[in-house]
Amino acid sequence: MTTLDLFSEKSNLYAQARPQYPQALFDFLLSCVVHHGSVWDCATGNGQAAVGLAKLFAHVQATDMSEQQIAHALAADNITYSVQSAERTNFADQQFDLITVAQALHWFDFEKFWPEALRVLKPGGVFSAWAYDWFTISPAVDGVIDKNIMRIIRPYWAVQNQMVWKAYADIDFPFKKIETPKIEMNQYWNLPQLLAYMHTWSATQRCMQKQGAQFFEDAAGKIEKVWGDPETVREIKMNFHLYAVRKPT
Repeated sequence: MTTLDLFSEKSNLYAQARPQYPQALFDFLLSCVVHHGSVWDCATGNGQAAVGLAKLFAHVQATDMSEQQIAHALAADNITYSVQSAERTNFADQQFDLITVAQALHWFDFEKFWPEALRVLKPGGVFSAWAYDWFTISPAVDGVIDKNIMRIIRPYWAVQNQMVWKAYADIDFPFKKIETPKIEMNQYWNLPQLLAYMHTWSATQRCMQKQGAQFFEDAAGKIEKVWGDPETVREIKMNFHLYAVRKPT
C-alpha cells in the first residue's frame, strides 16, 4: 500500500474523524506575517487547516496529492483546492505570504520540497508545520487502548511516523526558527468519534489489510466497558508540536 493509498481509501471517514485545530494556532500564524493575502496549505487532506486559515487570510490555495481527499474537502469561498504534489506545483514564484503543512511534513521528499517551498514563498514570508501524536484520556481507558490497539498496530507504522514521535526534532528546517507558543490541542469526543479517529490511522489501515478488522471490533467492545455510555463525551489531550521559520527579506 502506497502513501497515496493510505490517505485516499476511506477518505470520507477521514474527513469526518480527524481532529480540529485550536484557534490559538491560527492566531499565532496570523501574528507571524505582515501581509495576510495568500496562503498555501500543502498536503491539505480534507482541508481542516485550510478552513481555519480561510477565516483569517484573503485566499488559500490548498493542495493534496489525493483526489479522494480533495473530493471530500471542506468548502469555503476563498479556498481553491487542487490535486498537486508537495514537491512540484504550478504556483508562481514568491506567491505566498505563508505556507502551512499540517500533520504531513514527515511524508515529504525534503530534497525536492524545500526548494519548491522557498521558490513560492515571498521574502519575509513564513513557513509553518505542525503535528500531533499520542493522546491521553484516563489511566483506565488509556490502558485498554494500549493493550488492544496500540500494541497490535505498532509493527504497521511507517518509518516516517517516527519523525512525528520525535516532535520533528530531526528535520533540518531552512532558515532560523521562530519562537512558537505552547499550544494545547484537546478534543471533546464520545466513544464513536474516538474509534473513528483511530480507524483512520495509517497503521490501523495496514493492520486491517493484513489481519482483518476483528481485532479493532474486539477492542471497541473492551474500551466501551471502561468508557461507559458510548455517548459520554470525554476530553482527549493530544501532544502537539509546532514549528515556524521565516524566509529572509
